[in-house]
This record gives sequence, C-alpha cells and structure tokens, in this order.
Amino acid sequence: MQVQLNTDKHVSGALGLQERAEQVLAQELKHVAERVTRVEVHLNDVNSNKSGDTDKRCQLEARMKGLDPISVEHRAPSVDQALTGAAKQLGRALGNQQGKVEASTRGRESIRRMDPEASE
Repeated sequence: MQVQLNTDKHVSGALGLQERAEQVLAQELKHVAERVTRVEVHLNDVNSNKSGDTDKRCQLEARMKGLDPISVEHRAPSVDQALTGAAKQLGRALGNQQGKVEASTRGRESIRRMDPEASE
C-alpha cells in the first residue's frame, strides 16, 4: 500500500509525519490491506494561525483494486488525533465496501468458471 502525504503550509510535513501516517494506516487498514493500492493523506490547519477545538483536518482517499475510491474526513484539535480518527473511519468504510462486494458475489458462479456445455 502506497501512502502519499500532502500538507498545507501550516502543517509541517516532516519525515516523522510520513512514518506516523504509514504506521496508523497500516494498523487501521490491516483487514483490507491486500486490496488497498494507495491512500492519499491531506492534512491541513483549517483556521491557520487561530486556535480552535477542531481546526486540524485530515482527509483520506483510498483506492482499492477494482472499486471506486473512498474519501473520509475527520477534524480534531491535533494533527495526530485527526489522522487517527480519519484512519478509523476509513477502516470502517473500506470494510463495509468490501463486505458489500463479497455479499453481492457470494453464491453466484463466475462466468469464467462455468462449464460451456452446461449452458446449452
């Protein structure tokens, strides 16, 4: 899984932040990690220099093999809390999406595995 980190000018995009993002995402997405190809992380400070209760924003966009991308957003007082909250949301959303795909294909035979003589 590739993790692409993007920050605004008010959030330091230090190497430690990249490693932290990879660590948090690996933990929260371990149940779907084999299907996730890329996660884009967008971190920014909504109020710039002003402080606020939820002025740090983390938006995550995940791309899974063969499915449309999923995007989630979480706001929190710190960058780490915003990242962790968004990662948990993304984990739930991807798990739900994978469950729906599995449920829709469960019990059906694949056209690739059907016996050509059986359809005649």
